[in-house]
Amino acid sequence: MASMDVLNTTAFEPRAMVPPLAADEIHVWFLAVDAECGPREIGAATRTALERLLCAYANRARPPAIERGVHGKPFAPELPELDFNLSHAGPHVLLAFAREQAIGIDLERCDRRLSLDDIARRFFAASEAQGLARLPPATQRATFLRLWTHKEAVLKAIGTGLNFGLDRVEFALDRDSEVGALLHIAAEAGSASEWNLHRIDPAPGLVGALAWRGAARSVRTFTLAS
Repeated sequence: MASMDVLNTTAFEPRAMVPPLAADEIHVWFLAVDAECGPREIGAATRTALERLLCAYANRARPPAIERGVHGKPFAPELPELDFNLSHAGPHVLLAFAREQAIGIDLERCDRRLSLDDIARRFFAASEAQGLARLPPATQRATFLRLWTHKEAVLKAIGTGLNFGLDRVEFALDRDSEVGALLHIAAEAGSASEWNLHRIDPAPGLVGALAWRGAARSVRTFTLAS
């Protein structure tokens, strides 16, 4: 089965300087923008952080042009060896970087308002919807959001986003209301055993996940001043 880190969340280390990105590592940065900022300011701060990190990892002075694939995943054509992904949850942002490895990351706020039952029935695998429905109300929302971030991270790593289909990525739900192993994924995305999932919770009230298809890598987490 896929590698899954659901019990231990790596602490985010404050960093003023960007450390080298080794070939067997994935770096995840947490950016917390002032909560008073609006969407435009948050977007500008995110863009500045992304450009700074790309410049550091590519050892260049000028930020590269950033484009989006047909399904919206960002990439830098001038840096084909460097893959990156990002996710917003209000003023909170996660940015992930790897060399020669497609990655996906997702972040959600625990207080996000969603029609849990309706979304699960319509878009999740039947076993997942049934598992969520059996959970106590006190834990259902947290488990739903944890499951959502794991699914989104996989879909973003594939590069298709939600167009791939949330129900085509199926996870186990254990008796402790935790998201377990990746049980099944559509054949064009490989086998479940090829995937790695890593739980990323950068701050209280936030849940996230990192996903990639390939060999195991060391995941290092840092905070970035806004």
